[in-house]
Amino acid sequence: MNCHKLLAILALTCLLFKISGSRSLRPMLNGPDMAFLNTKVVFQCFAHSSSPTIIYKLIRDGKFLIGIHVGHKRDRNATFSLKVKAASAGLYQCTATAGRSTGVSNRIRLTLVTPASNTRVTSEPSPPTVYEGSGIILRCDADRGSHLFYTWFFNRKEVTPSTSGFHLTGNQLLMEGVTPEHAGTYYCIAWSVVQDIRRFSTSTEVTVTVKVYASKPEISFSVFKAGGSYHSNITCWSSRGSPPATFYLLLDDKQVGSVVASESLSAWFDVALVIGLDMGDARCRLKTDVQDLLSEFVTLEVVPVGGRLKLEVDYLYTAESKLAAARLSCQVSRGTFPHFSWLFNNSVLPSQSHMDSHSQPSLSQFAFDDRTQTLILTKLGPEDSGYYRCRARDSFNPSGQWVQSAAVLVQVTDQILNMMSQATSCSDTLQSLYTSPFESIALLFCCFFILILAVGFICVYKMFDHSQASPDIPAANPGSAPLHLSEPESLSVALQAQVFFADQEVENQVNIKLKTAQLSLLSSHNTGLLS
Repeated sequence: MNCHKLLAILALTCLLFKISGSRSLRPMLNGPDMAFLNTKVVFQCFAHSSSPTIIYKLIRDGKFLIGIHVGHKRDRNATFSLKVKAASAGLYQCTATAGRSTGVSNRIRLTLVTPASNTRVTSEPSPPTVYEGSGIILRCDADRGSHLFYTWFFNRKEVTPSTSGFHLTGNQLLMEGVTPEHAGTYYCIAWSVVQDIRRFSTSTEVTVTVKVYASKPEISFSVFKAGGSYHSNITCWSSRGSPPATFYLLLDDKQVGSVVASESLSAWFDVALVIGLDMGDARCRLKTDVQDLLSEFVTLEVVPVGGRLKLEVDYLYTAESKLAAARLSCQVSRGTFPHFSWLFNNSVLPSQSHMDSHSQPSLSQFAFDDRTQTLILTKLGPEDSGYYRCRARDSFNPSGQWVQSAAVLVQVTDQILNMMSQATSCSDTLQSLYTSPFESIALLFCCFFILILAVGFICVYKMFDHSQASPDIPAANPGSAPLHLSEPESLSVALQAQVFFADQEVENQVNIKLKTAQLSLLSSHNTGLLS
């Protein structure tokens, strides 16, 4: 009976030991969760068991057996190495069996990462040509690829989230309110990373063009002679804008010509011309793919040079009132395209375009302005004194007749220059005598303080004098008879009156002198401040 009980206890103990052994068999699976296609990955499975051998199985998606490994006491780890294929993605688990105990490991989901290939940049709008102020979207597209990251480059420099004027989102590069500074070359790199291994695919460069809206066209014309007839060279241009554009010439609102400007916004038209005849009103028309603009009118009429020429002389002075230069201006009464020339003492002065090292003008130094319409004597001396004339003719007719002004005398002598230098030195000397504003203010306050002291002294003196004189004057009694003063008393009163009026006169003279000194100081102070 006791033997049966002992056998039952032993059987129960073995059963409990087996159950506890099966529960403690908990294998652990380690391995990657991402892998590139056609690469090799390694999974490792390990379980604690007292059994001499452990059988490991690697299973995918709960039904596909990937591999079996038998672990012994010396090597409990199971290593499974496999090449990643398209069907390798899935959920991996490891089972461990030791005797009659079996345990299931944790799960690892393996995701396949496809490297990018055939990367390119696409744009919206396409082609990537936009006008300033609009928006553009660039996309980095790849034919194949998963788990991709994107890097953008503008003019070979990387675009980061902190780069001004750009917005990165996914595979897109956004630009809003573009300016000409956004124009340039762009490309992108699509890349993915697995266990510090990166795979790249780079696109080709795409050029983004930012067009500038054209400004209002302008028009001008010149005249030239070809053979025996005259022609007008009409120029149409815009100071701002992006080509290409088409210029049209309208004469009295009728189109007479057109030019396609592909490099710069300018065009030229040749129109026959008759001197002195109104050929009509011309204007330019500019057309682009988004704009249609018109210039102002210009009258195609060339008036020959004629009438009377007026010569005016202006002398220019420095801030120190020193004679610095003389400006001679020539005004023609009529003429559309005048050409001016200058004479000094009946000798023609060479223009700047014809002046060379062999030219020896008699003037010390001179210059031209406004297409030689103005002559400026920049360095005056006695040698610049003389008679000046100006003359004009039609610029398009070199053999035309000159219209000449009357002679004007410009006289610069040593005496005038010396007087100017002396006046300058005198003004400098007077200016050096002026005190500074702070010294003037201090002196003014001192004088004001002295004036207050003097007035106070006079007031105290007068009060004391009146207090001494009041007891000697008897009170008036209307009921009494007139009081007759004796000779000594009348003399005393007369002396007091003389003293009183003398004091008044002294006080008035002191006040006048103090006020005069105060006004003089204020005048000198204001003069110093103005200088």
